[in-house]
Amino acid sequence: MVAALARLASPASRRSLLLIAGLASRASAWEAVAGLKTMKTTVTAAPDGSPTVVKGDTVTVHATGTVKQNEKKFWSTKDPGQQPFTYQAGVGGVITGWDQGLLGASVGETRKLDIPAEEGYGDGGFPAWGIPPGGGLFFEIEVLSIKGKKSAKKVEF
Repeated sequence: MVAALARLASPASRRSLLLIAGLASRASAWEAVAGLKTMKTTVTAAPDGSPTVVKGDTVTVHATGTVKQNEKKFWSTKDPGQQPFTYQAGVGGVITGWDQGLLGASVGETRKLDIPAEEGYGDGGFPAWGIPPGGGLFFEIEVLSIKGKKSAKKVEF
């Protein structure tokens, strides 16, 4: 339907229609994290057979966090001098939206989380990191490894 409308529209209108269609298709990929307001979407799928994150796992990730309101990056393990981050999943060692939002992710998967303030740093924010009071967050997190779980090996013939 969008393609048919785009053919009939002027070039400027066509760009607007395609932009709206693109945003709508991306928005439909988001899903709620069970029991939370945090939303998640898969940016890069994991290879078949990859181990998944469950409560209690020791997980190592690359992560980049940005403030929703101003799109400013406040932290990234990929920045110079930084290293991958390791935490224990599902036990409250990190903010709730991340803690619960990464459960079920697999080694090799990159997941984006849309975390509201109440499941992030709350009403107070985290001013030292540039997170304002009531600031929502986006995190893009790549699961690098899960301690004690081996990635599936490809069998070649």
